[in-house]
Amino acid sequence: MAGEYPGKLTPYVLATCIVAAMGGLIFGYDIGISGGVTSMPMFLKRFFPDVFEKQNADTSTNQYCKFDSVPLTLFTSSLYLAALLSSLVASTVTRKFGRRLSMLFGGLIFCAGAIINAGAQNVAMLIVGRILLGFGIGFANQSVPLYLSEMAPYKYRGALNIGFQLSITVGILVANVLNYFFAKIDDWGWRLSLGGAMVPAIIIVIGSFLLPDTPNSLIERGKNSEAIAKLKRIRGVDDVKDEFDDLVAASDTSKLVEHPWRNLLERKYRPHLTMAIAIPFFQQLTGINVIMFYAPVLFKTIGFKDDASLISAVITGGVNMVATLVSIYGVDKWGRRFLFLEGGAQMLICQIAVTICIALKFGVSGVVSNLPEWYAIVVVLFICIYVAAFAWSWGPLGWLVPSEIFPLEIRSAAQSITVSVNMFFTFVIAQIFLVMLCHLKFGLFIFFAFFVAVMSIFIYFFLPETKGIPIEEMSMVWKKHWYWGRFIPDDAAPTGLIALEMGINK
Repeated sequence: MAGEYPGKLTPYVLATCIVAAMGGLIFGYDIGISGGVTSMPMFLKRFFPDVFEKQNADTSTNQYCKFDSVPLTLFTSSLYLAALLSSLVASTVTRKFGRRLSMLFGGLIFCAGAIINAGAQNVAMLIVGRILLGFGIGFANQSVPLYLSEMAPYKYRGALNIGFQLSITVGILVANVLNYFFAKIDDWGWRLSLGGAMVPAIIIVIGSFLLPDTPNSLIERGKNSEAIAKLKRIRGVDDVKDEFDDLVAASDTSKLVEHPWRNLLERKYRPHLTMAIAIPFFQQLTGINVIMFYAPVLFKTIGFKDDASLISAVITGGVNMVATLVSIYGVDKWGRRFLFLEGGAQMLICQIAVTICIALKFGVSGVVSNLPEWYAIVVVLFICIYVAAFAWSWGPLGWLVPSEIFPLEIRSAAQSITVSVNMFFTFVIAQIFLVMLCHLKFGLFIFFAFFVAVMSIFIYFFLPETKGIPIEEMSMVWKKHWYWGRFIPDDAAPTGLIALEMGINK
């Protein structure tokens, strides 16, 4: 096996990765739009009148429990259950028909959901639309990170893969800006917000027709001559024999696997399975989706008015996007572990600060008579520093690291587990967040801070550095690890230059 595959970052690869990364727009737009729409008075009045009445009650009443409504949280979170189910189906589609077809399915189903939501007449229509959006997101989130990891030269894999997270943040920011303007259209502004989801869906549908298949996917489907031509084109060199041979060897191994789901339970895949579950689980328990979904609701609860709360959401969306660029710059320079640990420490400090700010002003009763503007600004400032930390650590790396550590024979199945775990915990947290806010009050932020501390310790001890390692050579990283090494059989660790460089003795 070769120590380093030749190849450079060609304009062709850059263009395909940018188009593919647009798959993140649908997920981001949805996260941004749902929080904004659920704080629009006309939307609440039409579909959730009980929340509308509670919201218009005297502000001296308990601020923590204003939005506690089961149908309202079901509207937001039904999407994530649907995404969970569809990501399991998407695994088979991605493996048998290629990554592009999964993206195409995702875009078409998402588009149908957006049309139904824009024309919704009752809560049932809203929820059917949300479920279709969820199916679309399941397909896109399963296939796009895999596509990016397989197309990118390994030296630039981190930066190109984070394009997916960057487009999620762009989607969130665009949704927040549109919410701000559409909220001014009293009767039907919310229809424009929900229907706007058609635009990112159309982008991913068109993109999937323009994109080439990855060499890995072509080899997996027996199209070897096409794959070698594609590999030469995307690497920009003719000497791709070493990389091609490794891809074919990985594909031959994967063909021996009849049941990738059952194989995931084998001892040698223990580290991969642990990360496929732990990383998305912890990513949701940073508390970020709570901040992003409900940023307008949260800021309104802290005491901002309608407009001000949507502006605050635009600010956090902007911070999210800019900070993701830091990750693109640093992930292949400083490594994955450094960003994970620095981001964790920064989030922990901010969550403790937000807890203290909200506790001092709202106390346990949740009643506040007068919230000074400077005080609200301090809370938003801490939330922005927290969002920045997430956006250059757990945000992008929560998708990047799982997509680059799986061997080809379990890659589609393991990526489906990552997406499913992510969606399941997004669903759980979306479903119980408002109830928790009502009962735990400011303690909710302590709850998330505790998990940020736990996940940082987990990364420190159990996640090896994967910077600059070709995907097909990743087994040596686990073999060398102080804990995971015992699970990896000797014949799984590679020979060759990289093995020598890393000091693996066979």
